[in-house]
Amino acid sequence: MDAIRKKREIDRLEKDVEELRRLASKGSDEELERLHREVEELKREFYRHLGAWQRTQLARHAHRPYTLDYINMLFEEWCELHGERGFADDPAIVAGLARFHGQACVVVGHQKGRDTKQKVLRNFGMPKPEGYRKALRVMQLAAKFRRPIFTFVDTPGAYPGMDAEERGQAEAIARNLREMARLPVPIIVTITGEGGSGGALAIAVGDRVNMLENSIYSVISPEGCASIMWREAARAEEAANALKITAHDLLQIGIVDEIVPEPEGGAHHDPEGAARLLEPVLARTLEELLPQPPEKLLKARYEKFRRMGQNVIS
Repeated sequence: MDAIRKKREIDRLEKDVEELRRLASKGSDEELERLHREVEELKREFYRHLGAWQRTQLARHAHRPYTLDYINMLFEEWCELHGERGFADDPAIVAGLARFHGQACVVVGHQKGRDTKQKVLRNFGMPKPEGYRKALRVMQLAAKFRRPIFTFVDTPGAYPGMDAEERGQAEAIARNLREMARLPVPIIVTITGEGGSGGALAIAVGDRVNMLENSIYSVISPEGCASIMWREAARAEEAANALKITAHDLLQIGIVDEIVPEPEGGAHHDPEGAARLLEPVLARTLEELLPQPPEKLLKARYEKFRRMGQNVIS
């Protein structure tokens, strides 16, 4: 609650500064600048000490950049591929061919919507089995033509509806886990928002797993955990702290390999700035992985996931 009150105070001060700037004469510029500096310092202090629940709210922010935003800002010659040649196309996952710094590659990622119409179209970023099968089809295409794979993870989880279960949701996720472990090309994973359970992991078995500073990655949402543990979803903040879902927690226990910093205030404040901070991480990682022979890649990938959980915080 202290964090919420502090954020409201910052928002109020920002509005005051903007109102003063609109009304003030030229002689008041110095005072305005002083107030602006104070607000910026308060913001820096606030975002430096965010808890797990506050980062969860940022990870879910409606204006965070999604997969198509990163594709537009970081990749060239994007060509989206649709469908899984069995049932239908799933707009909750986008997949296709592109170039990154001139290197031909494949990009796969979850896609949410911003307004109501887009959210319904994208099923709130929750893929159905055909979405995971589409992702696998395109990743196998990448393996066939020796193209590295970039995946962007941002989903509350796989869609739990009856129609998805009837079409083999669990099998589709399990198949992706197995097949991604076998793909003989570099796989670079970036968790950009929510990384929810198997719905996230189904496109997150990679050689490197990066995580944006204010994203989360968990087997269950804080609300879901609180409902199961205490029969009380209102204890979500407590659950978020216990789950160790933040980038710093997960780096410490070896689940992710690198934390990618975000612009001040979060990626939603400056999507282009977020892309600029992510780009050198992707470029450096690709440069490290491309020269490695497939046998070495596969062995290291297998060992990486076998080691997970051996360093767990008590």
